[in-house]
Amino acid sequence: MPEPTPILNAGDSSDPTVAEALLPLVYDQLKQLAVMRMAQLPPGQTLQATALVHEVWLRLTGPAELQWNGRGHFFAAAAEAMR
Repeated sequence: MPEPTPILNAGDSSDPTVAEALLPLVYDQLKQLAVMRMAQLPPGQTLQATALVHEVWLRLTGPAELQWNGRGHFFAAAAEAMR
């Protein structure tokens, strides 16, 4: 699987081509983060991990021009958005 870092460094988050190229590379990892986050919450939550990933993706690729400094920065921003 290709590394997402070059794509993360190539443009801002509001560029649709960046988001389109990035999603397939990071989706599984975002899903793992969401599953771990949901496991920390008390039972009875109605939000599922897939929905959490989608919400985070919208925040990370929304209208605000975010710049990521590589893979670590991107996943730190994703983890923060999940919280």
